[in-house]
Amino acid sequence: MSIAKAVLSGTVYRNPEKRFTGNNIPVTSFTINIDEKEQSLIRVVARGNNAELAEQTISKGDKVVIEGRLQITSVQSEDGTEKKVMEVDLSSFEVVNSSSGNSGTVKQSSDEVVKFSEVEMDDVLVGEEEIPF
Repeated sequence: MSIAKAVLSGTVYRNPEKRFTGNNIPVTSFTINIDEKEQSLIRVVARGNNAELAEQTISKGDKVVIEGRLQITSVQSEDGTEKKVMEVDLSSFEVVNSSSGNSGTVKQSSDEVVKFSEVEMDDVLVGEEEIPF
């Protein structure tokens, strides 16, 4: 697994979907398109309070700026092949232009962020339809 800090700007491509881990920790994922000329999708995963805030304030079509850890992980698909998945583990975001009227900045302190290792992988794996490559 590789980890690097990322700051990305894009349009929300898919509405946030919230789930819960076995420990009842909220996990919200959504996809942003970072290139208006062609489809360049990045999956964003929010945990804990960030998950709640993202689900409540972000919707499809919003222009957002996100900050977090860029993670490239290997996952095994249903057919047994190994695939690389790129996602951003969200630490903060700003809704720049909202399609629903919500806009503003949301910051999350690092002591409230759930560690990636505490989240069950079944809750955060990307479906094949969301992988942009």
